[in-house]
Amino acid sequence: MSSNSPISDSVDGSDMRFAIVAARYNQSLVDSMVSHATDTLISAGATGPTLIRVLGSNELPYAVSVLAKSGAFNGIIAIGLVIAGSTNHHNIIGNSCAQALHSISIETQIPIINGVTVVENQEQAEERAGEKYNRGREFANAALELVQFNRTWINLNKK
Repeated sequence: MSSNSPISDSVDGSDMRFAIVAARYNQSLVDSMVSHATDTLISAGATGPTLIRVLGSNELPYAVSVLAKSGAFNGIIAIGLVIAGSTNHHNIIGNSCAQALHSISIETQIPIINGVTVVENQEQAEERAGEKYNRGREFANAALELVQFNRTWINLNKK
């Protein structure tokens, strides 16, 4: 994990609608990322995001797909946390979610941010969901920038 977070552009999110779809597994840590993402969106002027809960990270792509196809949101952030166990299951979930979320985003042309964080242990999980490297802010900033990109690109092509 890089400790160097990207410097985000300032985005006016005042007319942007977002959904956050979050897993209930590892809920206290996921909630921390959701909170940081929500605060970042609201600080940018976006209305508080719609929060949808699903059981685990594996269920995120389905819920995200339904929301993306609804046309109700300009951007969607999927947040989950998968901690390694004694099998390779964590990598399977992380990889399949990443592929599915990217496919849904490309298919629907709705920015979907993959906030499924896959870690090797509890310490890494707490680092990524805590105050030091909370990835929730980065997920929200990425969503804001991609929605702005969509609007800029669409407006350029209307001319």
